[in-house]
Amino acid sequence: MLDNARWTKELEMLAGIISKQPLDKTIKWGGEVFTYNGKNVVSYGGFKNFFTLWFFNGVFLKDKYKVLVAADSKTKSLRQWRFTAIDLIDEKKITSYIKEAIEVEKQGLKIKPEKFKPLPVPSILVKEFKKSVRLKDSFKKLSPGKQKEYIIYINEARQEQTKLARLEKIKPMIVQGVGLNDKYKK
Repeated sequence: MLDNARWTKELEMLAGIISKQPLDKTIKWGGEVFTYNGKNVVSYGGFKNFFTLWFFNGVFLKDKYKVLVAADSKTKSLRQWRFTAIDLIDEKKITSYIKEAIEVEKQGLKIKPEKFKPLPVPSILVKEFKKSVRLKDSFKKLSPGKQKEYIIYINEARQEQTKLARLEKIKPMIVQGVGLNDKYKK
Protein backbone atom coordinates (compact mmCIF):
# COMPACT_ATOMS: atom_id res chain seq x y z
CA MET A 1 0.00 0.00 0.00
CA LEU A 2 1.35 3.39 -0.97
CA ASP A 3 2.54 5.68 1.82
CA ASN A 4 3.58 8.85 0.00
CA ALA A 5 3.16 11.11 3.05
CA ARG A 6 6.17 9.58 4.79
CA TRP A 7 8.52 10.27 1.87
CA THR A 8 7.39 13.73 0.70
CA LYS A 9 10.85 15.28 0.13
CA GLU A 10 12.26 12.12 -1.41
CA LEU A 11 9.37 11.72 -3.83
CA GLU A 12 9.55 15.40 -4.82
CA MET A 13 13.21 14.83 -5.64
CA LEU A 14 12.42 11.79 -7.79
CA ALA A 15 9.61 13.68 -9.54
CA GLY A 16 12.02 16.52 -10.28
CA ILE A 17 14.56 14.16 -11.84
CA ILE A 18 11.91 12.41 -13.96
CA SER A 19 10.37 15.71 -15.11
CA LYS A 20 13.66 16.67 -16.81
CA GLN A 21 13.19 13.82 -19.28
CA PRO A 22 11.17 13.92 -22.54
CA LEU A 23 8.19 12.20 -20.93
CA ASP A 24 4.52 13.08 -20.56
CA LYS A 25 3.03 13.06 -17.08
CA THR A 26 -0.37 11.47 -16.59
CA ILE A 27 -2.38 10.09 -13.70
CA LYS A 28 -3.06 6.35 -13.68
CA TRP A 29 -4.11 4.13 -10.79
CA GLY A 30 -4.17 7.21 -8.58
CA GLY A 31 -0.53 8.14 -9.13
CA GLU A 32 1.76 9.94 -11.54
CA VAL A 33 2.93 7.83 -14.45
CA PHE A 34 5.40 9.13 -17.00
CA THR A 35 4.88 7.97 -20.58
CA TYR A 36 6.64 8.09 -23.92
CA ASN A 37 4.36 8.06 -26.97
CA GLY A 38 1.55 6.83 -24.75
CA LYS A 39 3.58 3.94 -23.32
CA ASN A 40 4.17 3.71 -19.56
CA VAL A 41 7.87 4.19 -18.77
CA VAL A 42 8.40 5.12 -15.12
CA SER A 43 6.56 6.03 -11.94
CA TYR A 44 7.37 6.45 -8.27
CA GLY A 45 5.81 6.03 -4.87
CA GLY A 46 6.40 5.56 -1.18
CA PHE A 47 5.73 2.48 0.89
CA LYS A 48 6.08 1.74 4.59
CA ASN A 49 9.78 0.86 4.57
CA PHE A 50 11.03 2.36 1.30
CA PHE A 51 10.27 4.68 -1.58
CA THR A 52 10.75 3.54 -5.12
CA LEU A 53 11.00 4.20 -8.80
CA TRP A 54 9.44 1.57 -10.97
CA PHE A 55 10.12 0.92 -14.60
CA PHE A 56 7.21 -0.68 -16.40
CA ASN A 57 9.50 -2.58 -18.80
CA GLY A 58 12.41 -2.74 -16.38
CA VAL A 59 13.08 -6.37 -17.22
CA PHE A 60 14.77 -5.12 -20.40
CA LEU A 61 17.10 -2.68 -18.64
CA LYS A 62 20.77 -3.66 -18.33
CA ASP A 63 20.73 -2.72 -14.62
CA LYS A 64 24.34 -1.54 -14.66
CA TYR A 65 24.29 -0.77 -10.91
CA LYS A 66 22.37 -3.93 -9.91
CA VAL A 67 19.62 -1.99 -8.14
CA LEU A 68 16.45 -3.33 -9.75
CA VAL A 69 14.18 -5.91 -8.15
CA ALA A 70 10.95 -7.59 -9.17
CA ALA A 71 8.12 -6.31 -6.98
CA ASP A 72 6.83 -9.86 -6.40
CA SER A 73 7.04 -13.36 -7.83
CA LYS A 74 4.22 -12.72 -10.33
CA THR A 75 5.79 -9.63 -11.86
CA LYS A 76 6.99 -10.28 -15.39
CA SER A 77 8.15 -6.93 -16.74
CA LEU A 78 8.04 -4.28 -14.00
CA ARG A 79 11.17 -3.62 -11.94
CA GLN A 80 11.63 -1.40 -8.89
CA TRP A 81 14.57 0.61 -7.64
CA ARG A 82 14.05 0.87 -3.90
CA PHE A 83 15.49 3.59 -1.66
CA THR A 84 15.49 3.93 2.12
CA ALA A 85 17.06 7.39 2.48
CA ILE A 86 17.22 10.63 0.52
CA ASP A 87 21.03 10.48 0.26
CA LEU A 88 20.71 7.29 -1.85
CA ILE A 89 19.15 9.29 -4.69
CA ASP A 90 21.76 9.67 -7.43
CA GLU A 91 20.38 11.84 -10.22
CA LYS A 92 23.01 10.80 -12.75
CA LYS A 93 22.34 7.08 -12.26
CA ILE A 94 18.56 7.53 -12.21
CA THR A 95 18.70 9.62 -15.38
CA SER A 96 20.70 6.92 -17.17
CA TYR A 97 18.08 4.31 -16.24
CA ILE A 98 15.23 6.54 -17.39
CA LYS A 99 16.95 7.22 -20.72
CA GLU A 100 17.50 3.50 -21.21
CA ALA A 101 13.82 2.86 -20.35
CA ILE A 102 12.79 5.38 -23.02
CA GLU A 103 14.97 3.52 -25.53
CA VAL A 104 13.24 0.27 -24.56
CA GLU A 105 9.91 1.91 -25.45
CA LYS A 106 11.29 3.28 -28.72
CA GLN A 107 12.35 -0.27 -29.63
CA GLY A 108 8.93 -1.62 -28.68
CA LEU A 109 10.30 -4.35 -26.43
CA LYS A 110 7.54 -6.27 -24.63
CA ILE A 111 7.17 -9.57 -22.87
CA LYS A 112 4.78 -11.70 -24.86
CA PRO A 113 1.81 -12.93 -22.84
CA GLU A 114 1.96 -16.58 -21.95
CA LYS A 115 -0.22 -18.79 -24.06
CA PHE A 116 -3.32 -19.90 -22.20
CA LYS A 117 -3.01 -23.45 -20.93
CA PRO A 118 -6.26 -25.04 -19.79
CA LEU A 119 -6.11 -26.60 -16.34
CA PRO A 120 -7.19 -30.19 -15.78
CA VAL A 121 -10.73 -30.45 -14.48
CA PRO A 122 -10.75 -31.70 -10.86
CA SER A 123 -11.97 -35.28 -10.44
CA ILE A 124 -14.73 -34.12 -8.09
CA LEU A 125 -16.16 -31.98 -10.92
CA VAL A 126 -15.71 -34.77 -13.49
CA LYS A 127 -17.83 -37.03 -11.25
CA GLU A 128 -20.57 -34.38 -11.21
CA PHE A 129 -20.43 -34.16 -15.02
CA LYS A 130 -21.19 -37.90 -15.17
CA LYS A 131 -24.28 -37.30 -13.01
CA SER A 132 -25.46 -34.23 -14.97
CA VAL A 133 -25.03 -33.78 -18.71
CA ARG A 134 -26.58 -30.32 -18.33
CA LEU A 135 -23.81 -29.29 -15.90
CA LYS A 136 -21.13 -30.70 -18.22
CA ASP A 137 -22.56 -28.94 -21.28
CA SER A 138 -22.94 -25.67 -19.37
CA PHE A 139 -19.32 -25.87 -18.20
CA LYS A 140 -18.12 -26.48 -21.77
CA LYS A 141 -20.00 -23.36 -22.94
CA LEU A 142 -18.17 -21.15 -20.42
CA SER A 143 -15.18 -19.14 -21.61
CA PRO A 144 -11.78 -20.67 -20.81
CA GLY A 145 -11.23 -17.93 -18.24
CA LYS A 146 -14.47 -18.71 -16.40
CA GLN A 147 -13.68 -22.43 -16.48
CA LYS A 148 -10.27 -21.67 -14.99
CA GLU A 149 -11.84 -19.61 -12.16
CA TYR A 150 -14.01 -22.56 -11.14
CA ILE A 151 -11.18 -25.09 -11.40
CA ILE A 152 -8.88 -22.96 -9.24
CA TYR A 153 -11.69 -22.34 -6.74
CA ILE A 154 -12.15 -26.08 -6.20
CA ASN A 155 -8.42 -26.91 -6.28
CA GLU A 156 -7.54 -24.28 -3.66
CA ALA A 157 -9.67 -26.04 -1.05
CA ARG A 158 -7.55 -28.34 1.09
CA GLN A 159 -10.21 -30.45 2.71
CA GLU A 160 -12.59 -32.72 0.83
CA GLN A 161 -15.53 -31.28 2.78
CA THR A 162 -14.64 -27.76 1.60
CA LYS A 163 -14.30 -28.98 -2.00
CA LEU A 164 -17.77 -30.54 -1.80
CA ALA A 165 -19.26 -27.35 -0.32
CA ARG A 166 -17.67 -25.26 -3.04
CA LEU A 167 -18.91 -27.65 -5.71
CA GLU A 168 -22.49 -27.31 -4.43
CA LYS A 169 -22.13 -23.52 -4.44
CA ILE A 170 -20.88 -23.30 -8.03
CA LYS A 171 -23.14 -25.85 -9.77
CA PRO A 172 -26.08 -23.43 -10.18
CA MET A 173 -23.71 -20.67 -11.29
CA ILE A 174 -22.21 -22.90 -13.99
CA VAL A 175 -25.68 -23.84 -15.25
CA GLN A 176 -26.60 -20.12 -15.36
CA GLY A 177 -23.48 -19.49 -17.46
CA VAL A 178 -21.95 -16.98 -15.08
CA GLY A 179 -18.36 -16.79 -13.91
CA LEU A 180 -17.32 -17.20 -10.30
CA ASN A 181 -16.16 -13.57 -10.06
CA ASP A 182 -18.57 -11.87 -12.48
CA LYS A 183 -20.29 -9.88 -9.73
CA TYR A 184 -16.97 -8.10 -9.04
CA LYS A 185 -16.25 -7.24 -12.68
CA LYS A 186 -18.98 -4.62 -13.19
